[in-house]
Amino acid sequence: MENYLSSQRDHIFRNVQVLIYVFDVESRDWDRDVFYYRQCLEAMQQNSNDAKIFCLVHKMDLITEEQRDFVFKQKESELRSVSMPQKINVFRTSIWDETLYRAWSSIVYALIPNVKVVESRLEKFCRICEADEVVLFEKATFLVISHATRGASSSSSSSDKPQIASKDASASGGASDPSALAPASAELDPHRFEKISNIIKQFKLSCSKSQAQFSSMEVRNSKFSAFIAEFTTNTYVMVITSDASIQSTATLVNIKIAKRHFDPFMSANQSGN
Repeated sequence: MENYLSSQRDHIFRNVQVLIYVFDVESRDWDRDVFYYRQCLEAMQQNSNDAKIFCLVHKMDLITEEQRDFVFKQKESELRSVSMPQKINVFRTSIWDETLYRAWSSIVYALIPNVKVVESRLEKFCRICEADEVVLFEKATFLVISHATRGASSSSSSSDKPQIASKDASASGGASDPSALAPASAELDPHRFEKISNIIKQFKLSCSKSQAQFSSMEVRNSKFSAFIAEFTTNTYVMVITSDASIQSTATLVNIKIAKRHFDPFMSANQSGN
């Protein structure tokens, strides 16, 4: 760490878009952790002043449930104080619930320079397809980039960025839980993106064991149809429809046609990162 902050300081911290600093909530030397964090902030101010900063207070599952809110707010307050005047985003995380997924989704979202344009086009695509919901996933990790829900005021409001659940909620249901794909007309499962991501990642793993590559998936029952397909070079798209009169072919054609309208923006995002 000392080497990064001394001899390699200018090289490591130049042209950085995002700083992700992970704190162990049960660290035996919290003061030292904060000291190194402040050193990183100083290096960022000198070399990448416009970078976004994310702090993850990790291993929150090790704190008793009744103490988690208090401990997290205490750590968050301290980190915001030492970070002034820079603005930071602080997340409580654990590998045992949805919080880590939520944090990483927010980080991916922050890396997209044309995100408002992408979201606007996603809303239009949702209306054209008469879909209940359209979700854009990052291809490698299946983290949610953005989503549009028909009838919602906006998919791009600050409270509706790639959120999985409130920070106090815990994940429910297994990776194969079909309720994750419930149509938008039903009460939306706040954990649906994480569940869907787990379903697809497990399915992709099964495909790779069979020496096959995952390309697309269609799930249909009496209540809804779900289409998950390759979209742009670095994304997958999911389209949920509850209108039984909409033919699968029509939705798949719409996805294929829409691809060319998203490609220029997503390619720019990829090259910009």
